[in-house]
Amino acid sequence: MKLKFLLIIPALMWSGLESYGQGCVAIRQFSGVGNAIGQGNLLEKGEWNFNTNYRYFKSFRHFRGTHQERERVANNTEVINWSHAIDFNISYAFSQRVYGVVTIPIAYNERSSLYEHGRTERHMTYSGGLADMRIGAGYWLLGEEKSKSGNVAVGAGIKLPTGDYNALGTFYNVGPNGSRETRPVDQSIQLGDGGVGLILDSQGYRFLQGNFIWYYDGFYMLNPRNTNGTQTFRSRQSEAIMSVPDQYAFRTGFLKTIPKIHGLGFSLGGRIEGIPVRDLIGGSDGFRRPGYILSVEPGASYMRGNFTTTLNMPIAILRNRTRSLTDIADSTPDNPRHGDAAFADYLVNVGLAYRLTKKQPTPFNIN
Repeated sequence: MKLKFLLIIPALMWSGLESYGQGCVAIRQFSGVGNAIGQGNLLEKGEWNFNTNYRYFKSFRHFRGTHQERERVANNTEVINWSHAIDFNISYAFSQRVYGVVTIPIAYNERSSLYEHGRTERHMTYSGGLADMRIGAGYWLLGEEKSKSGNVAVGAGIKLPTGDYNALGTFYNVGPNGSRETRPVDQSIQLGDGGVGLILDSQGYRFLQGNFIWYYDGFYMLNPRNTNGTQTFRSRQSEAIMSVPDQYAFRTGFLKTIPKIHGLGFSLGGRIEGIPVRDLIGGSDGFRRPGYILSVEPGASYMRGNFTTTLNMPIAILRNRTRSLTDIADSTPDNPRHGDAAFADYLVNVGLAYRLTKKQPTPFNIN
């Protein structure tokens, strides 16, 4: 694949879809493994790509279905999550069409709530450290001669349960006589889910007229493990143990290159990410907050030499906390159950990548 493609394609591929979660819907903070997370894996044989990606969000707006419970913020009863995550990614091209990817994620989370501390005082819980690692590979379907106008890649990988899925915190006013206790922190700020996941993903791009490029990226993670043994201390027995849910995300949009400013591009697209109610493989018991977020995603990228920096800011336009299996099972015609979840308004995603090439890149030109 010609090196001139590499000067702007890095901005297309998923530095922004690693969220992987934007609130109490515990979407893990990673994308699929079939891409270099901000670089697109458009590498020559024997080349390396090193990428660091930082994400931040604050979730505090509560939704039950698509209905926002605005009174939670007004009454100071909302749950607030602050999430910081850094991914260290290494990809290597075994050939012009076959590549491998390894991702090492680090996360730090804070959670402020009333209901977890006896509903009388607001306190904080924390988690931090290594999250769930991923390793995988991908394959570009078209060779160099056939990919001059675009290409599509498919990938597969494994998510390893390296993150702590029983991280503990101090909870106040919940023990005998209002004493404090050490308990597992909420599922949304656990560093892992305890499952070995199979990740299937795809990415692609196509060059269009007028210095435009269409792109897409998506993955689905199958998590066969049913529950992970971590207690929730929730009132319903069916939600006493944390579930190990599947996860999915998809992103598409257009990027416009700026010919007068070498290496600069701006993008605009949409993305959806979520946790399904039921897993495709294995059981779906235990506690989970299923739901999805639909966002509009503006972004920018700049490449100078072999360095690329990206900025993406997905802004939520639809947030839906869907009904879980326990919600459905415990509902009656007179008392339908529907749990809530807190979501963020936006996600900040900044990436910096270095491509270790065999030769110097040439100026980008899609005309």
